Amino acid sequence: MASLIPSLSSIIKLTPRTLRTFSRINQIRNMSSIPKPIRTSNACPPAGPYSQAMKANGMVFVSGQIPADKEGNIITGSIEEVTEAVFANLAAVLKASGSSFNRVVKVNVFLSDMGNFARMNSVYEKYFSGHKPARSCVAVKELPKGVDVEIECIALEDTTPGKTIGRQHGEDDEFN
Repeated sequence: MASLIPSLSSIIKLTPRTLRTFSRINQIRNMSSIPKPIRTSNACPPAGPYSQAMKANGMVFVSGQIPADKEGNIITGSIEEVTEAVFANLAAVLKASGSSFNRVVKVNVFLSDMGNFARMNSVYEKYFSGHKPARSCVAVKELPKGVDVEIECIALEDTTPGKTIGRQHGEDDEFN
């Protein structure tokens, strides 16, 4: 009975060229699994040896963003003002990563004082009014550079056909 079923090698001629083609197809399939660092000049630069975000397997892992401008200068003000500054940085990094707030699946919020929770949350809910990702919010003893809020998130990459990702009219710088 087994002899009636043709073997795969008799159906597909396994020449070196065919093997190279299969190898290339597998390389292309696995390319998305190679972590890719993301960097944009439209958000606060990293304050240490880390990336603003990493893309891998269709996911975007955004490092904690603090209230700082594009040059890294700390923005001060009310908790609402500094939270808006954090969200501006998150938006820039998400855009450079080929994602957006409506693709965010998990958010971690770090506050220097849980007394700021309600006021931070009033800004947060503007960005996630319909779409509500999973979230953790914790108070910590201290945050980098003495800021009062830091937010990190995980998002899905936008895979809409024809969507331009990365550099758009010189706005975003995406480094490999």
